[in-house]
Amino acid sequence: MIENLETLIVLSRTGTMMETATLLKLSQSAVSKRIAALERHYGRPLVERHGRRVALTHQGTRLVEKVAPLVSELRSVFLEDNALRRGKIILGVSEAILASWGPSLFAAVGREMPEVELAFHAQRSPVVLDRLRSGEYMVGICTGSSDAETDLQSEIIRLEPMVIIPAALQPLDYRLGDPLDVLTIESRSGAWASIEEDMRRLHLRRMESLESFFSVAQMALAGFGHGLVPIGVARTLGVQEAKLIRLDRHGLNRPVRFVARKSMFSRPLVQSFYKALSARAARLK
Repeated sequence: MIENLETLIVLSRTGTMMETATLLKLSQSAVSKRIAALERHYGRPLVERHGRRVALTHQGTRLVEKVAPLVSELRSVFLEDNALRRGKIILGVSEAILASWGPSLFAAVGREMPEVELAFHAQRSPVVLDRLRSGEYMVGICTGSSDAETDLQSEIIRLEPMVIIPAALQPLDYRLGDPLDVLTIESRSGAWASIEEDMRRLHLRRMESLESFFSVAQMALAGFGHGLVPIGVARTLGVQEAKLIRLDRHGLNRPVRFVARKSMFSRPLVQSFYKALSARAARLK
């Protein structure tokens, strides 16, 4: 029954059977069977189809509102009673972080805390937050605005500088504050909400958006436009720093956050991990 309820909860977020199946690593027919089993159990329709998309009925919405916190608590108890007892921390990490400076930071903390086992999952920041709420992850290292995470405890561990990669690395006659069209991350990302206001203040206009900062950087290097990305992405791709236009001195950074449910954040092992990670992150250049 719990697996069926979890499936309905995920479906309420994704809105499609395909995305739900992908997230749960199931076939679409298995997702449909779980939803059908719930509808038989409760004796009423819980979803209705609109083309390829699926919406919850009024009864389905009420059920999710009632059971989602309970399912989340059950998962959290499982993590606390099993993973923490074994010294294991399950992390959801923003893909751009885990593909750039994150691994070296985690390795340094791992050497400092050899008794801790770290299990990593790379996701986009909004997915990390969703899976923290559902109890699948214990800790998240991601970007975003604290205003969107009132139900979670969120602490900034690093302000990562944002930089402009000039198109094709050609010299760019740019003075700070001049209007400039750039390629950058799309609106649904966690980073966008945290950089949008400062971009507007600096008169940087998003001419086109992509789903990942690495894609933005590669498009800029190929000459499709100037790319606005975190400095870790540019460094990972081997871009010479002399070619970059740094914007951190003018207040344009992306905040990197340590996020957890409040009950999880208070656990001694998670507290120790947070202190070690934030101390190391503060030393990053």
